[in-house]
Amino acid sequence: MTLLYLAFRGFDEFNGISKKMKYQIDALRTNGFNVKVCYQIIDVNNSSKRMIDNDVLEDFGNGFISKFKKRFSFDSLVHYIKQEHIKFLYIRYEHNASPSFISALKKIKKTGTQIVLEIPTYPYDKEYWKQGLKLRFHLWQDQCFRKRLAKQVSRIITFSEHKLIFGVPTVNISNGVDFESVPLKKRNHKQQNRLNLLGVAEIHLWHGFDRLIAGLGEYYKTNRSFEVYFNIIGYGAPDYVNQLKSLVLKNNIEKYVHFHGPQYGDALTAFFDDADMGIASLARHRSNIYNIKTLKNREYAARGIPFVYSEFDTDFEDMPYILKVPANEIPIDIEQLIRFYENIQQTSQEIRESISHLSWESQMQKVINEAFV
Repeated sequence: MTLLYLAFRGFDEFNGISKKMKYQIDALRTNGFNVKVCYQIIDVNNSSKRMIDNDVLEDFGNGFISKFKKRFSFDSLVHYIKQEHIKFLYIRYEHNASPSFISALKKIKKTGTQIVLEIPTYPYDKEYWKQGLKLRFHLWQDQCFRKRLAKQVSRIITFSEHKLIFGVPTVNISNGVDFESVPLKKRNHKQQNRLNLLGVAEIHLWHGFDRLIAGLGEYYKTNRSFEVYFNIIGYGAPDYVNQLKSLVLKNNIEKYVHFHGPQYGDALTAFFDDADMGIASLARHRSNIYNIKTLKNREYAARGIPFVYSEFDTDFEDMPYILKVPANEIPIDIEQLIRFYENIQQTSQEIRESISHLSWESQMQKVINEAFV
């Protein structure tokens, strides 16, 4: 069975979204599919290209015309699916509904190809509220056409608890874990009078790292014998990252909060090995999301690290190694966090074993069982 995995971005080694897509593709292959991958790149000559595996499907060139064609030209994709007799099309949605994309899906659907659409985050409209005019226009276009686009797909894959999205039945899955690629944390002992916090993300407002930094500011207003450090890994929205850095300076906690930029491979693993607790999302409510199954929660658990979050995640609500904080704008209580950490009894291995059922193979098997029928 041949399946085409359609993405509207490329693959970067240090990018969490890229890793997730690779894990899904590998899991689909493990579960018996011959998977072809369609994605987009910008080459060394600044030329935009749509690729199928290692082959160029369409070269859009560069400049304004290339940006237009990249978003609205799908004839080559339709032709490829017809020519290769693709039976299943898995689309990773990037909020890019348009009349041309809808038309392409109609043509693909007529060939007998079964189409499913993954919406990585839902609902997502509020994520655009504080973005620039260009991105708000992007959302407006999506809002105009997304329900018409949804009529062309048989199922929507979601990491939420919604049973219908845009009127289409959903397949509810969790973000999975590729256990072979995620090493277990090595250090398993608690450090005396020291707590290392780690936040790894493509940093946006909804991660709420400002709540943690504000909490550290409150904590360090008096002399403390218990030192708490916060290492932030990744790039993100420049305005928000700058806001975080300004907040660090305002609270005079430069010694305790460090921005390391993107890390991957052994360098990233070294940060996880040194971490005592992970900082996951602390402000999903800012984008009107209260139920979500984030990839980061699962990575922390797979590494064997206890962590903190504020949303509702059905896979972790009863786990003794997670700390739930309220979904509000109040600074994080660092003393509460310390007390929680000191009482954790689970080893890194036990934390990891608690999510053995969340492999990407098992999650993508749900997609196959419920969507590809």
